[in-house]
Amino acid sequence: MKFNTFVQPMLLSEQSSPFDDDDYIFEFKFDGIRATLHASPKVVHVFTRRGNEITHIFPELQEIANIVDDKVIFDGEIVSFEHGMPSFSKLQKRNLLKDKSKIESMCREEPVAFVAFDCLYDKKDLRKLPLLDRKKMLSKYPDTETFVKTKYVAGKGKDLFQQVVKMGLEGIVAKKKASIYETGIRTKDWIKIKNFKKEIFIVGGFVENAHKASLLLGEYRGKRFHFVGKVSVMRDSPLYKKLKRCKTRKKSPFIDYDEEKAFYIDRKYSCEVVFIERTPNGHLRQPVFQKEIERNEK
Repeated sequence: MKFNTFVQPMLLSEQSSPFDDDDYIFEFKFDGIRATLHASPKVVHVFTRRGNEITHIFPELQEIANIVDDKVIFDGEIVSFEHGMPSFSKLQKRNLLKDKSKIESMCREEPVAFVAFDCLYDKKDLRKLPLLDRKKMLSKYPDTETFVKTKYVAGKGKDLFQQVVKMGLEGIVAKKKASIYETGIRTKDWIKIKNFKKEIFIVGGFVENAHKASLLLGEYRGKRFHFVGKVSVMRDSPLYKKLKRCKTRKKSPFIDYDEEKAFYIDRKYSCEVVFIERTPNGHLRQPVFQKEIERNEK
C-alpha cells in the first residue's frame, strides 16, 4: 500500500432485512460520497471509491491534517448535513462545483464532514487486522468539525434499524467483528441494509433500451400530473408486455417532462416502487420496481 495512491475500498453486499448476530457490529449508513482519505501532518488527499481524486472540491478537509502526527489512511463517507441530518442533494450540488471561488465560498458557508468508519494505515498497513482492532486504532483520533467517527452497537441490528426508520436515515451496515479489510472485494462480511420507502406510482410511458425498459413514473399533485423518475424493468416482464400492446402517442402527459424517444400511454397502469428518498424537486433516488398494482388492489 502506497500513501497518497488510490486504495480500492472494501465493498458491501446487500440484503433487505435487518438481523441480530453477536458476531457483527452495526453502524448507521450515512448518505454521502464513499471516500478514502490520506492524511499526514502536511496535507490531505481524498479519493472516491472509483479512484478519482476530489481533494480540490472539499478544501475544508485539509483541517484533518491537524489531528494526525504521521501518515494515516481512513475509509469513510463525505457527508453534508442539513438540520443535523445527512443531505445527499446538498452534497451533490457541492460535488458538481468546478469554479474555485464558488468552492471556497461553499467551503466556508456550508462545510462538509468526513465520517470515518475504518483505519487502513497508521504508520503501517492495518488491513490484515480484525475490524475491532482497526476500530481501536481509529478511536484515538478526536472528533472535530470536519472529522467524525462512526459509533456502532454490537449484536443488535434490528433495534438500530428501527431507530433508522424513525429518524429517516438511509440504513445500517452490518460488519463482522473479525473481518479483515479486503481491498476491492465485495464481501458478505460487510452488509448494507437500506431503509427503503415504498409508494405506488402511475406509469405515463416508457423508454426502450437494449435489454431493459425504463418506465416513466408520475403522480398527481392536485390536478397536475408530475414526473417523478424512471424505473427499470426487464423487457420480458408482464407489465412491460402490457405496455407494448397499448396505443402510444408522442405527446407527454407530464407537465414537467418530455423526451423525444419516449412512448407515452394512457394512465391506466400503476406499479409499486421502493426508493431511498426524494430529491428537492420530488424525483425518486435509487428507485427499484417491485410489482404491478392491479386497479382493484389497495
